[in-house]
Amino acid sequence: MTVQDIRAFNRFYTNVIGALDYSRHLYAPYTLTESRVIYELAHSPRTDAADLRGELSLDSGYLSRILTKFEQDGLVERTPSEQDPRRRRITLTARGRETATLLAERANESVGTLLSAVPPADRPRLAEAMRTVRELLSDGRPPRREDVLLREPGPGDLGWIVQRNASLYAAEFGWNTDYEGLVARIVADFAEDHDPHLERVWIAELDGRPVGCVMCVRDEAPATARLRLLLVEPDARGLGIGDRLITAVVDFARGVGYRELVLWTNDVLTAARRLYQRHGFVLTDEKPHRSFGKDLNGQDWRLDLTGAPE
Repeated sequence: MTVQDIRAFNRFYTNVIGALDYSRHLYAPYTLTESRVIYELAHSPRTDAADLRGELSLDSGYLSRILTKFEQDGLVERTPSEQDPRRRRITLTARGRETATLLAERANESVGTLLSAVPPADRPRLAEAMRTVRELLSDGRPPRREDVLLREPGPGDLGWIVQRNASLYAAEFGWNTDYEGLVARIVADFAEDHDPHLERVWIAELDGRPVGCVMCVRDEAPATARLRLLLVEPDARGLGIGDRLITAVVDFARGVGYRELVLWTNDVLTAARRLYQRHGFVLTDEKPHRSFGKDLNGQDWRLDLTGAPE
């Protein structure tokens, strides 16, 4: 392979995805770089300008001009960082979150159109080729937050949720197959009968493989959604995946009109409980129980969705 081979591939691929005319490609008034900044802000809600600049390798002046434009358009707010007043924290406004959602939907449609031209039998080969390119050119670089994709489940993903929940909780907490049965029932109920406008599943993907998941389903209480089956693979922890999955559920539940979001967990899941607290969930009840072959302390948590997002 020569340098010219790679440059020829780059020209081909940027043309295929419309990178040179991204705003027209997505019917949106933002360039590829501007859209990427919006994406990062949508998936890292508490991002300092310096972090954003380093994450995207952008010139400070260029990024400042982009953020000024976004501020004038009402997409972002800039405030002093809580950790360091010398730094500026950038957050999306409600209008900014709507814009991020719209751009994501149009990007998904664009890629879906591109993928529809590939015969189903050839898609595994395409996915493997893309993984190979990423692995060979990463040169052993550890995964970054931006490498993680949140997507809807595809064929086999619901089965993966059951298998990985059962395996991980058995390995980390010694839970027996009763837990696998519970997860299987939850997933089966969703697969057989769910309202796609009010219920969703997210899969976190890294380098072409699933590394996390979460569900948002209707609860029995009126106007209430339930967060279920949050999981992050051990080798993918530390990349903010759990935080992003919870954010996805909270934003979705609030966006479709739920008034509160609830969840049930056990106090041994300390890392998950810290994430719930960080997102504003409040402990409402707890009681000991014997389940999954262990003596546990179950907890109910609640998040009020009627107030303004933090």
